[in-house]
Amino acid sequence: MSEPVPVAVPRKGRPLEAVLERIAAVGPDDRLDALADRVSNTLRYEKAVTKGRVDADDGPYERLTEYSDPDHPAQPEFTLLRDDRDGKPRRIVFDAATVDLGDVTLKLVGREEPFRALRTHEFAIGFDSADLVLEEVVGIRSSGLGQIADINERIDPVDTDVRVVNGLGDTVYHTLMGRPEGIDPGVDLDRAFVAEHEGPLCISPRYERLVTAVLGTDALEGVEFVYPNADEEEEAAIARTGLGVYLTVTGSTAREHGLVVGEHLFPSETVLMRNAAERDPAVERALDAIAVEESSSEIRV
Repeated sequence: MSEPVPVAVPRKGRPLEAVLERIAAVGPDDRLDALADRVSNTLRYEKAVTKGRVDADDGPYERLTEYSDPDHPAQPEFTLLRDDRDGKPRRIVFDAATVDLGDVTLKLVGREEPFRALRTHEFAIGFDSADLVLEEVVGIRSSGLGQIADINERIDPVDTDVRVVNGLGDTVYHTLMGRPEGIDPGVDLDRAFVAEHEGPLCISPRYERLVTAVLGTDALEGVEFVYPNADEEEEAAIARTGLGVYLTVTGSTAREHGLVVGEHLFPSETVLMRNAAERDPAVERALDAIAVEESSSEIRV
């Protein structure tokens, strides 16, 4: 039996759940659905423990022993990491699992930053947030971009060998929001509105480069990025500022702050990536197995 193809995946959260759903969707039987459910349910419980919503009966080491079965590679393994909360407590996250897809076997390996693991050639294939690609390697231009399929054309091949294959469809959007009194009747809250705007635009500090890439430098002439105050909700900060960009699924909470929900600027989607310099038959078989189109974001690499 050939060695499993290693695939870098996130350790927790929505991106990992999207990856497990993709793997289950292309798998030959229901066992991968059970694997996805087990990992997702375990990590949701651990998140509840982390957030203080649930009191665990046992400590993290006892729970880790209960969750992991390293003698059976088809079963998921978990590990402990230091959390960023006060006191740096330990948090249980996904570590690894071996999955048989029929024509190829994959070794899903948890990484804090899968995209960077591909950039350093530790892996040929991996999954990570499209946001990170925009934040790190997508070139800033005068015009913006609005879909996953636009990413590769803006990656400098000298900068990295990593390319996006397609998105997984777990879409949350970077969305324009504004106070209604600042928007004239009949005017859409969209990119053109930003291009005409002069003044503050409220964003999360970490998304400054991403928002610049998405909107383009032309649209941001005369615009000043401002940020929420410490411990201030982002939507409240946008309401105070008058205009901003916020990561949202439906925008329902924005309306609680009296905001108008405008254009979806860019999908914050988990993406399948490959390091184009790492090519061998096993990698190609793995890509053929998992690179199914789940959304309109398919890219030819």
